[in-house]
Amino acid sequence: MPEYPNEVVTKAIVRLVQVPGLDKPAALITLDNGLDYNKPNSFGPGGLRSLDEAITKATEAQPAFIAVTGKPYIFCVGADITGMPLIKQREQAVALGELGHRVLARLKNSTIATFAFINGATLGGGLETALHCHYRTVSSGAAALGLPEVAIGLVPGWGGSQLLPNLIGAPGAAQIILQNPLTQKVLKPKQAAEMGVADVLFEAADFLESSLAWAAGVVKGEITVTRPEIDRDMWDGVLFFAKQQLDERLHGAVPSANKALELLALAKDATFEDGTAAETEALADLIMGDECRASMYAFDLVQRRAKKPVGVPSKDLARKVTKVGIVGAGLMASQLALLFARRLQVPVVLTDLDQGRVDKGVEYVHGQIDKMVSKRRMDEGTAAKLRGLVSGSVDKSVFADADFVIEAVFENLDLKKQIWAEIEKIVGPETVLATNTSSLSVSDMAADLEHPERVVGFHFFNPVAVLPLLEIIKGERTDDATLATAFAVGKELRKSCVLVKDAPAFVVNRLLTRFTSEVFRAIDAGTPLATVDTALDPLGLPMRPIALLQLVGPAVAYHVGGTLHQAFPDRFGDSPNLKKIVDAGLPLMVDDEINPEVVKLVEGGNAPLTADEVRQKALDALAQEIRLMLDEGVVAEAQDIDLCMILGAGWPFHLGGVTPYLDRSGTSERVAGKRFLPPGLASVPA
Repeated sequence: MPEYPNEVVTKAIVRLVQVPGLDKPAALITLDNGLDYNKPNSFGPGGLRSLDEAITKATEAQPAFIAVTGKPYIFCVGADITGMPLIKQREQAVALGELGHRVLARLKNSTIATFAFINGATLGGGLETALHCHYRTVSSGAAALGLPEVAIGLVPGWGGSQLLPNLIGAPGAAQIILQNPLTQKVLKPKQAAEMGVADVLFEAADFLESSLAWAAGVVKGEITVTRPEIDRDMWDGVLFFAKQQLDERLHGAVPSANKALELLALAKDATFEDGTAAETEALADLIMGDECRASMYAFDLVQRRAKKPVGVPSKDLARKVTKVGIVGAGLMASQLALLFARRLQVPVVLTDLDQGRVDKGVEYVHGQIDKMVSKRRMDEGTAAKLRGLVSGSVDKSVFADADFVIEAVFENLDLKKQIWAEIEKIVGPETVLATNTSSLSVSDMAADLEHPERVVGFHFFNPVAVLPLLEIIKGERTDDATLATAFAVGKELRKSCVLVKDAPAFVVNRLLTRFTSEVFRAIDAGTPLATVDTALDPLGLPMRPIALLQLVGPAVAYHVGGTLHQAFPDRFGDSPNLKKIVDAGLPLMVDDEINPEVVKLVEGGNAPLTADEVRQKALDALAQEIRLMLDEGVVAEAQDIDLCMILGAGWPFHLGGVTPYLDRSGTSERVAGKRFLPPGLASVPA
C-alpha cells in the first residue's frame, strides 16, 4: 500500500478517565489531526496505524470500557481521499481496504465494551468506525452523519455496507448508503438516533460528560440498550425497489451504486468476514475505475477550487456593501432579495414599475421567511429582523445610498441599458452595478455609461437558494475593485464563484444551449421525441433533455438560443420545432411523461437518427464548444468548465462534470484534436 507523503495524520490519543461509579478508569481515544475544525480528521494509512496503536494501548490498560471520540466539532469524516490518486495498482487498493477492516474490527471484536461518542461531523470511514463499536452516543451539535461514498464513485469499504443494514434494517441502510449520497443529503443527529444509528442523543453542551455517565451505566448493567429485530423478510423487496429507482434515474451509469446494492444484498445472509472481503474487492475495483477518479476530481473541484477561484483580484480591493438595491420584483428578484438579506444582513430594497408588483415581491420574501419559521429553520427573532431589512418602492431614488445594485428584469439589452442609464444618475460613482443577465453582453450593457468600469455580470441559477454556482462576468472595462467586490459579495452569499469572460451566454447556458441545439437538430431531422429523450441515458445525467427544457422553460431556452444563433449561426441552430412549442405554450411534460400534444405538434424531416447517433452528436458538439471556449479564454481552464457544469447544471460527479467523460470516451481527441485534462488527473493513470 502506498504511503501518503502529504498525509496530515489523524492521531489517536489515549487517556484514562475516571468516571464516577466505576472502580476502573475508562480509556478515551480522541481522534485529532492537530488542526482546527476547518481541517477535519480523516484516515490515511498513518491515521489507521495510529488508531491501531491506540486500541492496543487502551486494551492493555484493562479499562472499564474503551470510547472513541473526536476533536471539537469533528469525529472523523472518513478516508483521506486526497491520497487515492497515488494508488496506481489494484493490489494497493486491496491493501487499503484490508488495513481499514483489520483495525476497525478490533473495536467490534473487543472483549472490553467499546463506545463511539459521536461529538461532531461523522462521515464515511468515520461512521464505519462508530458502527464497529458496541454502542454509540451522538451529540445534538454533530453537523452531519452519513456514508456518502457512492456519490464519489466508491462504496462503504470498511464494514459499513455489512454493519449498517444489520443494525437498522435494509430500508434505512439503503437510504443512508444509496439515496442520501445521490441526493446530497446527510443525517442530522436526531435522525441518526431515531433510525437507530446511534443509541442515544445528548445535548452538545455536556455531551462528553453525559456520554461517559451513560457508558458507565451500560457497563454496570444499570442501562439496557435494546435494538429492534431486523425484518429480513422484506430485505430482498426493499433492494429490488431500490434497484428499480436507481435504474430509472441512473440507467446503470454509476458503478458504485450497483456495487453498493450487491453488498447490501450480501449483508442479509453472509458472514461478516465474507461480507467485508467482498467490500474490499468492490472497493479495489472502483478505486481502479475511471468513474471513481472522475468523482474524486469533481469532489476536489467543489471542495477546493470552488473556494479559491482563479484570476480574482486581491480581496483588499473589495468595497464594503451596507445596502443592496434590486431592480425588479418578480420571482428571481424576490429570491435574490431573500438571499442578500439572509447572508449580508443589510437593508435590501426592491423596485418595480407599480406598487402592486413591489408589494407582491416583498410579500413573497416575507412568506418564505414565515415558511422557514414554521419549519423551525429560523427563529422568530431572526425572522423579524429579516422582514425589517427587506422593503420595496416604485421610486428608484431609494438606491441613492446603495453600495450594490443588481437588476433582474426581462432579457432585453435596450431595457437593461435604459435602466442603468437611469440608475447611474442616482447612485454614487463607486456603487457596483450588477446584472443577472443569462446571455447578454455585459460590455454592451455598460458601453454608454459614464462609469462602465463598475458594471459586472452576476449570474445566478434558478432556484437561487439551491444551486450554488455564481458566474461572475468581467466586462471589457470592469475594474479590479468592482470585480473584487463582486467576488467578496458572492462569498458572503455562500456561492461558489467562477470568473468568466464576457462572451455570449457565458459557460453553463452556452453549453446547455449547444446541447439543446443538437437535440432539436435531431428532432427537426425526424427523430422521434422518445428516442431523443432517452439517447443520453447511458451518461446517467440528472435529467433527460425534455425534462431539462421544461425546467429551464422553452421560452427562455429559445431566447438564449437566439442570442447564440446570432453570435454563432454555424453551430447554434434556430429550430422551427422549438419555436412552435414556445408559440403553442404547451407544457413539455405531463405526469412525468412527454406531453402527447407536443409529440403531435413537432414536425420532422425524413432523416431520423438512432439514439447512439443522437448521443454522439451531442457529445461531439460539447467537445467542440468547450475547446472553442477555452481557446477564447471564456474561463481559465477546463476545470472551471467542469465546476460550472457540476454546480450550475447538476452534472454528476461520476462524469467529473463533462471534460473527463469526453476525454475517456475519446471524443475530445477525435473532435478537438487533444484531451482537455492531463492524463491521470480525472482517470486511472496508464
